[in-house]
Amino acid sequence: MDKKVAKRFGMFALATALLAGLSGCASTANNPKDPLEGFNRAMFSFNDGLDKAIIKPVAQGYDYVLPQPVQTGVGNFFGNIADVFIAVNNLLQGKPADAASDAGRFLLNTTIGVLGVFDVATPAGLEKHDEDFGQTFGRWGVGEGAYVVWPFIGSRTVRDTAGYVVDVAVDPVWNVDHVPTRNSLAVLRLVDTRASLLPAEKVIDDAALDKYTYMRDAYLQRRKSLVYDGNPPREKLED
Repeated sequence: MDKKVAKRFGMFALATALLAGLSGCASTANNPKDPLEGFNRAMFSFNDGLDKAIIKPVAQGYDYVLPQPVQTGVGNFFGNIADVFIAVNNLLQGKPADAASDAGRFLLNTTIGVLGVFDVATPAGLEKHDEDFGQTFGRWGVGEGAYVVWPFIGSRTVRDTAGYVVDVAVDPVWNVDHVPTRNSLAVLRLVDTRASLLPAEKVIDDAALDKYTYMRDAYLQRRKSLVYDGNPPREKLED
């Protein structure tokens, strides 16, 4: 078996194990979706400290030095890579029309858009979608499980953790054989993504009395909306 195929199969098996094992964890907490709140708050503080000490300053420097058109081009480049697996996930979710649109975006932006640096697909009427394997598991009926904050990775549910394992396994960036190139691309993508979030940070800081709770609830609501393409079912009210 090819080493890359074996690696991806192993990662998928790990994701399946995560779904089977972690989804069963339970304890008492104020929020039933967050039974690991003590652990999660500790990890949230760790990640927040790491962000303030290293990631945010680098992102601010990136935002200051690079003109907006260059930043847009970088974001478009990585977004174009993502369109391949967005198409795969749409297909796995039973949405062939969206999958075809995503494939069309990739082909158009890779060729006319110069490897995706320029987004010519959106003006052409091919809508940008946002799908991943966590959402695909959700569409297949897998329960979201407990909310977990992982060190470095951040907020996930058990289901999204399993999806993340698969996302990484098939991510072209993480599968680049040349290690310095792979690491440089991964860091560039991280910094570009963090820089794009800078404008929203003040809004969060101003709105949140408890930043942890605010971020947790926002994450869970957004993921539920994404799984159901913006039309989530109403939750049953408890008696």
